[in-house]
Amino acid sequence: MDASSTPPGPAAAPWPPGPPAPAPVPASRARRLAAPALTLAGAVAAFAYVGAVDPNEPGHYPVCPLFRLTGLLCPGCGGLRSAHAFARGDLVTALGDNAMAVAGYLVFAAFTALWLLRAFRGRPVPRIVLRPGWWWAIGALALGFSIVRNLPIGSALAP
Repeated sequence: MDASSTPPGPAAAPWPPGPPAPAPVPASRARRLAAPALTLAGAVAAFAYVGAVDPNEPGHYPVCPLFRLTGLLCPGCGGLRSAHAFARGDLVTALGDNAMAVAGYLVFAAFTALWLLRAFRGRPVPRIVLRPGWWWAIGALALGFSIVRNLPIGSALAP
């Protein structure tokens, strides 16, 4: 590079400078609560439907494609029966149908409660970012759950 050439620098600011940006207007409480409330309403409606329409009776819901093709239980097999029992307050049956799904329901409930509380108070919801190692651990747990529930020793985990 010779002395006559100059490295490219940042673009020059426009001249004359424009007016300053307006300060952000705080959102109303109703607007802040809309997203978490609608999410909660959707989950409650889904659980109400599954609680009312029994997945143990054939013809209401499709069969798991992996189970239909191979006879193997996936991590989600028994999830609808688990949701049905959970919606009716039968936690023991829900855990027996799919314990991993029940853990998911509880994590979802805790996150939604935190989201609603923080939105009500006008605070931002903290970003929940999982590092790749955690995603691998969750995947390994789901895979292990699937393998064990398909073995004779893990028949208690099968729906």
